[in-house]
Amino acid sequence: MFKLFRYLKNYKKESFIGPLFKLIEACFELAVPVVMKRIIDIGIKNEDVPYILRMGAIMVLLGFLGLACSLTAQYFAAKASVGFGTALRTDLLRHINRLSYSEIDKVGSSTLVTRMTADINTAQSGVNILLRLLLRSPFIVVGAVIMAFAISVKLTLIFLVIAPCLAFVIYKIMSITIPRYKNIQKTLDRTNLLTGEALSGARVIRAFSAQKSEENEFEKLTDELADLQIKAGRINALMNPMTYVIVNLGIAVLLKASAHQVYNDVITQGDVIALVNYMNQILLALLAMAILVTNITKMQASAIRINDIFDIGPTVSDEGNTDVTADTSAPAVEFRGVSFSYHDSEEYALEDISFTVNRGETVGIIGGTGSGKSSVVNLIPRFYDASKGQVLIDGVDVKEYPFAQLRGKIGIVPQRAVLFKGTVRDNMKWRDSSADDEEIISALKLAQAYDFVMEKPDKLDEMIMQEGKNLSGGQRQRLTIARAFVGSPEIVMLDDSASALDLATEARLRKALSDKTGDMTVFIVSQRISSIKNVDKIIVLDDGKIAGIGTHKELCNSCDVYREICLSQLSEEEVKEIG
Repeated sequence: MFKLFRYLKNYKKESFIGPLFKLIEACFELAVPVVMKRIIDIGIKNEDVPYILRMGAIMVLLGFLGLACSLTAQYFAAKASVGFGTALRTDLLRHINRLSYSEIDKVGSSTLVTRMTADINTAQSGVNILLRLLLRSPFIVVGAVIMAFAISVKLTLIFLVIAPCLAFVIYKIMSITIPRYKNIQKTLDRTNLLTGEALSGARVIRAFSAQKSEENEFEKLTDELADLQIKAGRINALMNPMTYVIVNLGIAVLLKASAHQVYNDVITQGDVIALVNYMNQILLALLAMAILVTNITKMQASAIRINDIFDIGPTVSDEGNTDVTADTSAPAVEFRGVSFSYHDSEEYALEDISFTVNRGETVGIIGGTGSGKSSVVNLIPRFYDASKGQVLIDGVDVKEYPFAQLRGKIGIVPQRAVLFKGTVRDNMKWRDSSADDEEIISALKLAQAYDFVMEKPDKLDEMIMQEGKNLSGGQRQRLTIARAFVGSPEIVMLDDSASALDLATEARLRKALSDKTGDMTVFIVSQRISSIKNVDKIIVLDDGKIAGIGTHKELCNSCDVYREICLSQLSEEEVKEIG
């Protein structure tokens, strides 16, 4: 937890002023019983109305000063805690952005979202309460005991008995409830995960008529959460009545013990009232400390989970040279004996992959499900690093490039068409923020997206909803293809990016890619023979190994795996005709 306090370094002033004003407020609060004592012992006893009014005015002034100090403390504590949360959230996002796909796959996106939102909010609230109560509550307890000692040493001994009893009851209740609150947080995390899955997969759930089973699972989990909360709430609800019973017993004992001293003029009636007030202040301070400890416990649990993310180091780090000079005479992309496994598994997803691709060539990558097609293209921009061997671009190992330079060379179209909330123009500028409308329109035409964009009322200024939910699957894919070509990258990777296109649109796209890509090196990952049969070179993968490299015709004659794929999509006569 203490590791996170470094995010308060820019708020040292606020972190000092907040607790300071809380201590000043506590001083005013401790002074109130003294003024009340004077009103009773002097004003009321002597029937001195002007004195009562003056003391009453002082009590009101103390109240206003206490309120002003409290508001000031709240302001600075809130400013420090919000700044803490903002700095922590920004740094955590920056750290997550440095993680490779491998680490993100291990942790899970839903877990990262929970850490970025719920856990940071809990830590932020904990800092706020910490700054307000950490010094104030103990100060009130100690101050009230000292003020009581100043009135009567003997009667204060009752305080020294009552205070430990209160502390013991609060401690016992908290020792039972805090572990329960930790279980509540874990169950809440599971509930959030299930909720996220249910919402993101709503269409699939409905398609399989699985709403009832999902509802039953959700109901079971929420019932478990409710049961934990009710049990913790019942135990926690005992705190107020039990502590007040102890305090009221203490007050009764105090009144009994003070009656004789008042009768013998050892202490005054005002002294008794002041002692009762100080006892109540001690109770409220101890209850505030209980709230503080509960929040610190929650904060600590959240801090551990946040630090767990910070402790994950990126396996793919941006340590490339800033002055990489490409060899334009070398192949555009080259794999040399590359093997790769996910999450340091002993089983390779790719094994001993070697091939070269020259500048301007279009290469198709095909194979069965799980054969390693996407893994190959993910190694080029260093979404993952090869376990063995080298991946080179223009004769330079990709590990020697800074990320910005490496990925500036590459236009990527992922399997899942991802668009962001904003206009069409905004989405097209993700790869090149300086792109003008002419470049965007050229890319839209190449991706066969120009016509439907121009049919929109606002054209390039048409708003796209989050994840492109107001577009069809084919429209989203075409826009992501267009985005990859904006800025004329040297290498373009289309990872099964035409799966939602109809045959006519895909045919026009293939022709545009053939005619307009020029010196670009294009990788087309697909399971459709029609998507890659006319490319310059086809790489056939089977169980993570290269089964064949060549043209469509060559592979039909020489590669059994490719021929089998062809027979699954083309008639035997068509395949024989090619051979």
